Amino acid sequence: MPFSATEQLGRFVADSRWDDLPASLRHEAKRSLLNFIGCALGVAQSPPISMAMRVLEPLSGASRVTVIGRSERLDPLSAGFINAIGGNLLDYDDTHLRTVIHPAAPVSPVALALAEQRGLSGAAVLHALILGMEVACRIGNAVSPYHYARGWHITSTCGIFGAAAASAKLLGLNAAQTAHAIGLASSQSAGTVENLPQAAKNVSVGNAARNGLFAALLAEQGYTAAPAALEGPLGWARAMGDVPVVEEITGELGSRWEAGQNTYKPYPCGIVMHPVIDACLSLRHEHGLTAADIAAVEVSGEQLLLDRGDRVVTNDRDSRVSIHHCAAVSFLFGAAGLREFEDATVHDPAVAAFRARTTARLDATLPRGAATATVRTHDGRSLTATIHHAKGSNESPLSDAEIEAKVRDSATHGGFAGSIDAVIAAAWDLDARPSIEALMRATAGV
Repeated sequence: MPFSATEQLGRFVADSRWDDLPASLRHEAKRSLLNFIGCALGVAQSPPISMAMRVLEPLSGASRVTVIGRSERLDPLSAGFINAIGGNLLDYDDTHLRTVIHPAAPVSPVALALAEQRGLSGAAVLHALILGMEVACRIGNAVSPYHYARGWHITSTCGIFGAAAASAKLLGLNAAQTAHAIGLASSQSAGTVENLPQAAKNVSVGNAARNGLFAALLAEQGYTAAPAALEGPLGWARAMGDVPVVEEITGELGSRWEAGQNTYKPYPCGIVMHPVIDACLSLRHEHGLTAADIAAVEVSGEQLLLDRGDRVVTNDRDSRVSIHHCAAVSFLFGAAGLREFEDATVHDPAVAAFRARTTARLDATLPRGAATATVRTHDGRSLTATIHHAKGSNESPLSDAEIEAKVRDSATHGGFAGSIDAVIAAAWDLDARPSIEALMRATAGV
């Protein structure tokens, strides 16, 4: 009997060897991890992280590991939960564009927690991160776009499989145990798009990390799951969407790498907003426009852009998935950084007024990842810019230096008291280190 897709993933993860991975993919893992750490540092002292810490700290087990950017330590399950929230909270995390999965947020925390607890090497962490991201994105490919369209938050619902796979690799599980870990994760997959503008979104990302690790720990103890838990007639994929494209899970495993298609955001907002920002910044720069010159702005794009971004803005979370806010800050400030999505900017009367003269329109001819901005000026001009590949996309990727700059900016934004130079150096050198102690010490600021 042929192996199921779930079982094939188990064999792929268990049999994978670090030395067999392409050098470019190993480097991409370091970029992903560093980007994740920067995002988490940017919110380490924020109210959502502090609230979750107050809940979990009294419940935490005795064996404790690092919470990024904080002096407190938690057990691996709880630290995984907190650090996953941190990696996703600013909407600044990495993105697999085909699925809109943010793969590092649910996967990195469990890889770091297990490696710190068990004294594993930096290369082991990076290897597990690559495998976890690969599993999450392949499963996402198999159920896209219908899974997300039904309201499932795909970073959470598929991220749990990545967390389970990464944990299984670090625990040294065999192929059968790893398949069981993935199957056990299928019983815990959750998260809804309706909650995107609220803190509940980040809870589901935290649970993806925590429950993925939990699934692998259960499999280590002998817990089992159905052989086709992912793709079976009553399995995860059909329960949460339509018939999966199984070939997307199993095809060219080990030779075609979805983890190598990861991208990094230059702006702390929803990925589909990035071409909106680039189009508005392009018009502002090319024509020397000021906000006072502009009578109205129309932004057009495909349906997902409108579904996510045509909304009333009431808080900073809304602003990160708002077409109107992204246009406003681009024209008003010529920037769309961390400060432009803070509450003070959101409630600035000038920003609110500019949002009100921005409209959104469907343009079904534009592909996902593209947007057009059209400006009508007070002197009667109509100016248009279309962006097909936003900054940070595979076609226009961020350089290593740009990722470093982003991490430094995030750390400053979060009030990080440690040495960001030490964090960056330890991340780039991680594959050469016999343990991740130096990295974790640096991220805690001690």
